[in-house]
Amino acid sequence: MSDAIRIAVIGIGHMGTAHARCVHSYAIVGARLTAVCDTNPARLAWAAREMPEVLRFPDYHQLIASGAADAVIIAVPHPLHSLIAREALGAGLHALSEKPLDIRVSEARKAVQAGKEAGKVFAVMLNQRTNPIFQRARDIVASGELGQLKRSVWIITNWYRTQHYYDSGDWRASWRGEGGGVLLNQAPHNLDLWQWICGMPVEITARCDLAKYHHIEVEDEATLFVRYANGATGCFITSTGESPGTNRLEISGTRGKLVLEEGKLRRWQLREDEEEVRFSSQVSFAQIPYDYSDWIPDTEPTAHAGILQNFANAILKGEPLLSPAEDGLKELTLSNAAYLSSWEGGRPVALPLDEARFDELLAQRQAESKALNDGQGMAHDITGEYSHRWQTNW
Repeated sequence: MSDAIRIAVIGIGHMGTAHARCVHSYAIVGARLTAVCDTNPARLAWAAREMPEVLRFPDYHQLIASGAADAVIIAVPHPLHSLIAREALGAGLHALSEKPLDIRVSEARKAVQAGKEAGKVFAVMLNQRTNPIFQRARDIVASGELGQLKRSVWIITNWYRTQHYYDSGDWRASWRGEGGGVLLNQAPHNLDLWQWICGMPVEITARCDLAKYHHIEVEDEATLFVRYANGATGCFITSTGESPGTNRLEISGTRGKLVLEEGKLRRWQLREDEEEVRFSSQVSFAQIPYDYSDWIPDTEPTAHAGILQNFANAILKGEPLLSPAEDGLKELTLSNAAYLSSWEGGRPVALPLDEARFDELLAQRQAESKALNDGQGMAHDITGEYSHRWQTNW
């Protein structure tokens, strides 16, 4: 491998254009943009004007076979993520997929396996992992300083979207085109961080409300209740129909609690383990002493560019991936399990997930799915910038 990775971007809509501009501007050390691909002639015409030296392809098969790139960034509709990744990895290319890895865990798992067999770097764009506040929360929980997990609650309802947003592309907000709603499009970042910090649960019960606030096929509000192996519980509430929304994560353990809100990590550290006090105290209403602190990061998250740089460093230098594709299976398992629970009347769904049952019920919904609009507005409002709505917003 030379000292510069040749990167191609497959899909230059909103996200793909931002990634292409980022690499093209040499913001990623050790990477240069050599090709783009899109089925929309208008997007290829844009690329011809803005970056004429970059090769353009109307078909991803042609790009992968062309030898024009060492690695691909995949930014197309969700159902194609793992399909394209498998072909690219099988052809000897490294791959970075937008989230989610797929709409089905079963298909995403095949792509992860293809990456292992090819021995190539395979990552997923979970850019909120670059946020120092989530990194510190994860370190505190992993260190055992909070004791045994008792409860986690994440209210993440500031993913507000208008009907115009859903009308901006004919693949959006349908079972066939997007494969899901808020759990699959916006909240994967939070589902990922939730399990990254607190670990994977063993059981999920969910209610996913379809078209509660918008004229769409899929859910725009969801509530998940989970159980962890040690008996701890968790709740996850998300919506694209609430304004002003909330972003608040609370984690309670036997040695204290964390609250992440408004860009601040607040911490209550008990001086004694609550469980020990519970059974040893000789008073009915004990007040356990604690130390309080709060922390605001003094550095900004590197966000999408941070994941792109980490991807390049992993290829060139063997740097560990911050968001390996295999981790994408975990957050996708949470949303697949939530859908399955909701589709089957809110029954508890045990993990590991019954992937065959999920695939069967999703296929039924896709067979009845329809495109909601012509999607022609999508090409007209692409800025090529990383929007604030894709960042961690409080």
